[in-house]
Amino acid sequence: MNLVDQKNVEAQLSGRLTKNKVFKTIFFICTLLGLIVLAILIADILRKGIPVMSTDFFTNFSSSSASSAGVKGALIGTLWLMMTLIPIALVLGVGSAIYLEEYAKDNAFTKFIRVNISNLASVPSIVYGLLGATIFVALLQLGNSIIAAALTLALLILPVIIVASQEAIRSVPQSVKEASYGLGANKWQTIQQVVLPAAIPGIITGVILAISRAIGETAPLVAIGIPTILLRTPNSILDSFQTLPLQIYDWARKPGIDFQALSSAAIIVLLAILLILNTIAVIIRNKYSKKY
Repeated sequence: MNLVDQKNVEAQLSGRLTKNKVFKTIFFICTLLGLIVLAILIADILRKGIPVMSTDFFTNFSSSSASSAGVKGALIGTLWLMMTLIPIALVLGVGSAIYLEEYAKDNAFTKFIRVNISNLASVPSIVYGLLGATIFVALLQLGNSIIAAALTLALLILPVIIVASQEAIRSVPQSVKEASYGLGANKWQTIQQVVLPAAIPGIITGVILAISRAIGETAPLVAIGIPTILLRTPNSILDSFQTLPLQIYDWARKPGIDFQALSSAAIIVLLAILLILNTIAVIIRNKYSKKY
């Protein structure tokens, strides 16, 4: 390499390093701005919400009077909804991913299904709410019950779980599956004992994202007629119920500093539930990541 070529290479390398520094700085500033805005929002919510969080806040139902209003009905209803939604979404989502990756033939029809599943992840949530109101509320006569809401939200988050589970299953090396077959295991035994345990970290990641979206949704619940105020708690999945997102919406639209403080306190409770669910999921993911 002559001197001219060496200088050209050095100039190109210097230009690439400069561009890298510029884009790195831009991306860092964007990330920093997002974190600053998030920190301001969280600080404002904590400042307003913590002072009104008392025993009465957790034991009282919603009320037209801010001094006596609480989240008992909304909190219990949200827990009922999550306990119903998570098993439904997990079974349907992971089961669909296993079928598409391990059993379905690779043809034009399955490719069409995969493409449409990916596209469904970007459909607005209100569309799923209208679908749930048509099928589960009107057609199946489930009303504004927990099971109707859980099935509607399951439709909403299924595409995310299916796509994430497919990627996790696909990432398991083919040599591992062949070794299982070589030891005499059949297809289902290989899936159950080898593929799924190795894919659990990726599956759990998809579930975390999906549940995080579902727990804060209001539009589908409004579409199927979930009440914003209900002075009782559910006893079964066929009962009507109240949720924290709708309770927050109801308080946030009311005038007055007291109701704004109540909505902030309810947001703190919702974030705490989400944090607990995510912590459990991360623990499971890390356990299987270390094992496999």
